[in-house]
Amino acid sequence: MVKRDIGNLAAADLSQITRAVNRRLKMLRYRPEAVNGCLTGAGLVLEA
Repeated sequence: MVKRDIGNLAAADLSQITRAVNRRLKMLRYRPEAVNGCLTGAGLVLEA
């Protein structure tokens, strides 16, 4: 279990939540296999 996971965030305000979400989205941009895995798990296909 990762202690820095967004699910474990106890945010003090909205800006802290926004920063955490933006950081995770930025990480996903560099890991397209994670997005493809989520889509495949949901039975969806990303067409180019």
